[in-house]
Amino acid sequence: MSIGNSPEDDRPSIGHILQQARVAAGLTVDEISSSTRVRIPIVHAIEQDDFSRCGGDVYARGHIRTLARAVGIDPAPLVEQYDAGHGGRPAPTPAAPLFEAERIRPERRRPNWTAAMVAAIVVVVGFVGFTLLNGGSGGRQKTPVAEGPTTTGKPKPSPSKPADPKPDPSDSAIAAVPKDKVTVKVSAVDDKSWISAKAHNGKLLFDGTLAKGDSKTFTDEQQVDLILGNAGAIQLFVNGKDVQNDFQPGQVERLSYTKGDPEAG
Repeated sequence: MSIGNSPEDDRPSIGHILQQARVAAGLTVDEISSSTRVRIPIVHAIEQDDFSRCGGDVYARGHIRTLARAVGIDPAPLVEQYDAGHGGRPAPTPAAPLFEAERIRPERRRPNWTAAMVAAIVVVVGFVGFTLLNGGSGGRQKTPVAEGPTTTGKPKPSPSKPADPKPDPSDSAIAAVPKDKVTVKVSAVDDKSWISAKAHNGKLLFDGTLAKGDSKTFTDEQQVDLILGNAGAIQLFVNGKDVQNDFQPGQVERLSYTKGDPEAG
């Protein structure tokens, strides 16, 4: 595998472009690795135009796209530049499963056996009680009672209270956020934007691109940490309140919100 760009190409190298964009965004290699799940040695190698550590062209293209989005630049020209310097793009292959192997997958949730056991115990206790009740009254002699006239007919239905009209769903519903949690709604209003969201314990809540018009809502008991790759295109609602900001297009912002935020607004 070749390293770097073709000597006939006068454009800045891929690694140089990514490194300059990262520095301009005020991000370190450790922060990029943490938000993208691309290992630190691979980030260093790519910024030095050494793609041999990526494990192949499919991985290299995937890493270039991920790092470009993390620093807020368009990955398409960099991928085209990579293909031009590495023999062109090969025939399509199922690369998604291979590239996903580099990312940390969340653990599968285990079945809730405790709830199932409690439900089973309730059923057994109810059955035993029903059996004992019927068995105890089975031996008693029933006293005959005088038969009276029988009536047939359906009971009159009792007037039911009309249901309260449900309010129309709208974006203002976020105002009813729980008081004991922090809730952050992120909307891509003017353009697409790459975002990363984490809970207070470091758990990754979301890592990807929001298309224009899309929204994501994140909740946590203590704190939500955000990285916005194109902050100027984002509208934020924190704990039900619209957070006014002066972010610029292409600007990268790192934000943290708790249950008490925003203090005013």
